[in-house]
Amino acid sequence: MPYLHQSLRPQPHPVPRDARTIHSSGRSFEELRQDCLQSSTLFEDADFPASNNSLFYSERPQVPFVWKRPGEIVENPEFILGGATRTDICQGELGDCWLLAAIASLTLNQKALARVVPQDQDFGSGYAGIFHFQFWQHSEWLDVVIDDRLPTFRDRLVFLHSADHNEFWSALLEKAYAKLNGSYEALKGGSTIEAMEDFTGGVAETFQIRDAPEDLYGILEKALKRGSLLGCSIDIQNASESEARTPFGLIKGHAYTVTGLDQVNFQGRKIKLIRVRNPWGQVEWNGRWSDRMAFEDFKTHFDKVEICNLTPDALEDNALHRWEVTVHQGSWVRGSTAGGCRNFLNTFWTNPQIKLSLTEKDEGQDGCTFLAALMQKDRRKLKRFGANMLTIGYAIYQCPDKDQDKDGHLSRDFFRYNASLARSKTFINLREVSGRFQLPPGDYVLIPSTFEPHQEADFCLRIFSEKRAVTRDLDENTDIDLPEPPKPTPQEEETEEERQFRALFQRIAGEDMEVTAEELEYVLNAVLQKSKSLKFKKLSLLSCKNIISLMDTSGNGKLEFEEFRVFWNKLKHWMSLFLQFDVDKSGTMSSYELRNSLKAAGFQLSGHLLQLIILRYADESLQLDFDDYLNCMVRLENASRVFQSLSVENKDFIHLNINEFIILTMNI
Repeated sequence: MPYLHQSLRPQPHPVPRDARTIHSSGRSFEELRQDCLQSSTLFEDADFPASNNSLFYSERPQVPFVWKRPGEIVENPEFILGGATRTDICQGELGDCWLLAAIASLTLNQKALARVVPQDQDFGSGYAGIFHFQFWQHSEWLDVVIDDRLPTFRDRLVFLHSADHNEFWSALLEKAYAKLNGSYEALKGGSTIEAMEDFTGGVAETFQIRDAPEDLYGILEKALKRGSLLGCSIDIQNASESEARTPFGLIKGHAYTVTGLDQVNFQGRKIKLIRVRNPWGQVEWNGRWSDRMAFEDFKTHFDKVEICNLTPDALEDNALHRWEVTVHQGSWVRGSTAGGCRNFLNTFWTNPQIKLSLTEKDEGQDGCTFLAALMQKDRRKLKRFGANMLTIGYAIYQCPDKDQDKDGHLSRDFFRYNASLARSKTFINLREVSGRFQLPPGDYVLIPSTFEPHQEADFCLRIFSEKRAVTRDLDENTDIDLPEPPKPTPQEEETEEERQFRALFQRIAGEDMEVTAEELEYVLNAVLQKSKSLKFKKLSLLSCKNIISLMDTSGNGKLEFEEFRVFWNKLKHWMSLFLQFDVDKSGTMSSYELRNSLKAAGFQLSGHLLQLIILRYADESLQLDFDDYLNCMVRLENASRVFQSLSVENKDFIHLNINEFIILTMNI
């Protein structure tokens, strides 16, 4: 499926109360509930039906699951019984321990919990078989509505459930999250930090314990006090180690929740303890301190700690700050903006480019602090179509002088001769890659990319800065600079070459001295097919009519001599550009080179318009033959001249910008 451009213009960071309803009916939770109450029916969610399609996409259930409502499982179901706590989360038959670890951590922050699990629902008088939960997705909060039919086997919940069989908030939360991601199977395997971010809209930081700061204990303690969500895990070296049990009762590759820290006096010295919860609840630490673990043992046996901060404040710093946030939504599109990392110089420069202007130093500092978080979107939802997490990262460059870049897309040569000033720690196949930086005031360009070129995905880039930072997409600039057609040369002043060209025109046009679309089709195909440097199929009659439409100033549907001469000069210019940007001399042009070729012809287009043109004119190998290129140039220039004419003559009539007008008139 093609990925189309999403505007990279900065967007305001939405406040939590602005949860968007995403049910296909367009109706809110309360509206749907009232409909059911008035009709005395229980809600059935057509968007996520009680069927195998909602369970799995690559397999069938091994046992016959039966979808039942809580009231059909127990006599007196409760939504939340005695408060939502970490003991309400018990793992079922689904491999989503990462999600369970995040839910357990969520219960430690009552404010965040109340946001994800709204308190306006239960099995009391307002019960209508409908519940809702709220999740953060790519810079906005979504309100996810579900019915309360849950998969069971022999009257027991198959997946996540509470230790108290009468309590159902955790099972319903898992169902809502499964709906958000397309199915229960989509929840198999993941990183705890992914769900933590979806529960808070927070910022992730990961610490490899072997490389962690010396005061890791203090960092974790501060994180818990600030309401951050914490998880930890043990790395696996190969697939056979997944879920393997260590002699100390720990599970490799399993997601755990950090739920508490404490210090106790023991034999005259203070011992730092950490409490870690296994969502399975079946296997537990059997080393020193039993239910609690000595922090030194924790550092010995665990490999990674993930922290989801509700703000980007550094845990190594005691000060709290007010952060400015800007969000960019974008896409990597094969053939136009999916350029891969700097290892692939020929295409790296085609990636989206975001200009970052740091204007104010931090208080008492020489630099400007910011955090950049790059997230690939909807990969879990797309697993059913074979999509996996891509390896992503970003690089940051000093912006060149204004005279050099003219605030436009930076070219390949810039990246050939300039090294990055900062970059993400690594390119990795996680949903989000984030990093904290401090750079001097100035202008910078951030390049988000996949590691390999030609890989498609949508992404969300968040920039958090202590002082206001100005960000904008360098691909949003559109500039059409077309030269005025040359004035005709009086016949008596023509050069020998011009006289020969007039004689050629007379042979083509015949007695009426006008070239029709059919005559133009014949002569262009005859001339272009003789060129050994161009890969050329055949210009259609419709293409030739488009050419006449561009050049016909008299409106008679034919080309007179001067019109034909202007077009012929354009054709030679476009042929020259095509050959210039046919880098490998194959007779075709790579779609990645089209941007430069169009710019040289006077068209600096937005990323969106460029993507649409490539989808329209490039073949499956991302190449353009000359006839495709010529059609593109003719239609672009035709649309641009019409826009310029209408803009001058009808200033109050044109409400579209140049990009929108070209898209409309080129029918792309």
